[in-house]
Amino acid sequence: MLIYAIISITLALVFYTIGVWGEKIQGQLKTWHLVVFYIGLVCDTSGTIMMSKISSGGSFLNFHGMTGMLAIVLMMLHAVWATVVLVKGDEKAKVNFHKLSLIVWLIWLIPFISGAIFGVSI
Repeated sequence: MLIYAIISITLALVFYTIGVWGEKIQGQLKTWHLVVFYIGLVCDTSGTIMMSKISSGGSFLNFHGMTGMLAIVLMMLHAVWATVVLVKGDEKAKVNFHKLSLIVWLIWLIPFISGAIFGVSI
């Protein structure tokens, strides 16, 4: 199951990065960005669930666990907010949305990197 968890988490990185940077480069939130945000969220959540099943009695009450849960919550809020922005059709919000995306992406990288570091060191 470890290989599936690693693949899932890595796909989350790929999809979320494509969505966030695609939006930044294109200068406006579009529907395909939203789809990619949700795919990244599903991959990250799936990978996290698999990793938690693998860890032997691991607790989320550590740096990696706490930042990981924060990242998933922020990804979910980010995707929901993107949905709201697109449904409302507010052009100014679509153009400025990338500021939130970059912050959430940077926060998401913290548990991704710490997981890679802590995973290798175990």
